[in-house]
Amino acid sequence: MIRILAIGKMKEKRLSALTDDFVTRAKKWCPIEVIELKDSNKDKEGEAILRKLDSFSPGRIIAMDEHGNNPTSRNVAVILSQNRSLTFVIGGPDGLSESVRSRADGELSLSKMTFTHETARFLLAEQIYRGLSINNGHSYHRD
Repeated sequence: MIRILAIGKMKEKRLSALTDDFVTRAKKWCPIEVIELKDSNKDKEGEAILRKLDSFSPGRIIAMDEHGNNPTSRNVAVILSQNRSLTFVIGGPDGLSESVRSRADGELSLSKMTFTHETARFLLAEQIYRGLSINNGHSYHRD
C-alpha cells in the first residue's frame, strides 16, 4: 500500500487531472491512495498529519522536504520495492512541522527548487508511477 498524505486540495484542475492519471496508472501494480487534509498553519497541519498517521498503519513514513535526499528515479524504485506499506507526506505552503519531520523514517526532496504543494504532489505521483514501472519491467522509464 502506498499513500500520499497531503495538505490542501488540488485547486489547479489540470495538475489535479494529471496527478489522478498517474495514481490510476500506478494502481495496476500496487494499491495507492491520496489523502487530503485541510490546510491551516504549519503546527495545526502537523497535528492533523500525526493524528491521521496514528489512525492507520503507515508503515514507513517519508517526509517530502526540500532538504531531504534527492533520489534518482531508480532510487525511488528501490524504495518502493523494499516497503510493503509506505506513506509519503507533503506539507502545505510552509512545509512540514518539526514534529512530522521527526516522526518520519526519512526525507526525500523532489528537487533543490521550490514547488507549490500541488506541483509537488503531481511530481511525486509521476515518480511513484515511474518507480513502479521500473520494478515491473514496463517501458515507461527509459535510461
